[in-house]
Amino acid sequence: MSNIIETNFGTLINPARVANGSASSIIKKGAFYIFSLKISNDDIREYSFTTRQKAENMRKILVSHLEHMISDTARKVNN
Repeated sequence: MSNIIETNFGTLINPARVANGSASSIIKKGAFYIFSLKISNDDIREYSFTTRQKAENMRKILVSHLEHMISDTARKVNN
């Protein structure tokens, strides 16, 4: 799914890299492992998990969902 897509501005983007850049790294705060995901300029979501493995798995899943959303949005705008 790592196809390079042209936006409506004419810029070429790689949805996988954009989605990965929208997610912060996992940090430990107290008893929790936390990361945030920037969906849009107004929508930043923070997720917390009790184990690092759960946080890594969910971050990977959410980044793939965001990648899919970015590529679908870019395709709809171009059509």
